Amino acid sequence: MSALTLITTETTEDAWRVDARCRDDAGTLTDLFFSEDLADIARAKAFCAGCVVRSECLAGALERREPWGVWGGESIVNGRVTVRRPRGRPPKVARIEPAADWEIVVADIA
Repeated sequence: MSALTLITTETTEDAWRVDARCRDDAGTLTDLFFSEDLADIARAKAFCAGCVVRSECLAGALERREPWGVWGGESIVNGRVTVRRPRGRPPKVARIEPAADWEIVVADIA
């Protein structure tokens, strides 16, 4: 594979990066997107929220199995999007699901 072919392939596959909101060609935001500080992670996600290539960024990171960081507005650990947990403490007693789907027919009881 020649150098020209390699450059053309990379340019075609990552053409969306030109429109990325985080692109500044200096790497000044790298610490923000790869921080372990929860406040930095929240800022990185907020920064991604207004990006026009957010879905392409996330798809590319998942395809490359990026080991960690904020990609496309999502936290990635070990190549997977981390599961979003609800805020707050879980209830001490499990909530009872409503019985809206249950139907008791009077003929079945008699």
